[in-house]
Amino acid sequence: MRPPPPTVFLVRHGHVHNPRGVLYGRLPRFPLSARGREEAARAAGILAGAKLAAVYTSPRLRARQTAAAIAALHPGLAVRTSRLLDEVRTRFEGEPLSMLAGRRDDFYTGEGPPWEQPQDLVRRMVRFLERLRRRHAGEAVAAVTHGDVIAFTLLWAMRRELRPENKTRLAIPGGGGYPPTGAVVRLVLPPGWPKRPAEIAFLPGGGAEAAPPHGGASTR
Repeated sequence: MRPPPPTVFLVRHGHVHNPRGVLYGRLPRFPLSARGREEAARAAGILAGAKLAAVYTSPRLRARQTAAAIAALHPGLAVRTSRLLDEVRTRFEGEPLSMLAGRRDDFYTGEGPPWEQPQDLVRRMVRFLERLRRRHAGEAVAAVTHGDVIAFTLLWAMRRELRPENKTRLAIPGGGGYPPTGAVVRLVLPPGWPKRPAEIAFLPGGGAEAAPPHGGASTR
């Protein structure tokens, strides 16, 4: 008999201090803003009652700070860093958001290696979820990552096309079109998936209202 699947809480990091208004991607630094710290605290509060077995995070500072807020409410729980949760690798890092607005948040079309495509994000997230299945069967786990990573993972779980324009069209109750900063999404891939639907829910109170991923200084 296959062991029960883990319950995975995908958390988007909080709002980021980005006074220059650039696409920061994997650039160093870029900590949480005051608003982002509040969002991280709200996400932590949402998960305070969950019996988390582990907290995983992207290597990016904004994600690590969000993960630390979550782990702080679970004494004895260490934060584990996983590169599989990292931000999208894109050549547009450091570019002004105003200059990139014309691409409609599509940083994939026409881009080849070493830059990542949606399928690349999903491929590494599938590896991450498989590790969780082996290590945390039947347990609850938090994973702090980034907007596009969450969006394409959910599209994959829903068996929808991994097209760039679909990342803002999730249409999940309570979550709108794209995961806002501080969002908490519960994901369970039940036995028999994909014949049985994935269990996906945006948890209330996490993040602001859903908005386009690059509609301001809070990005990625």
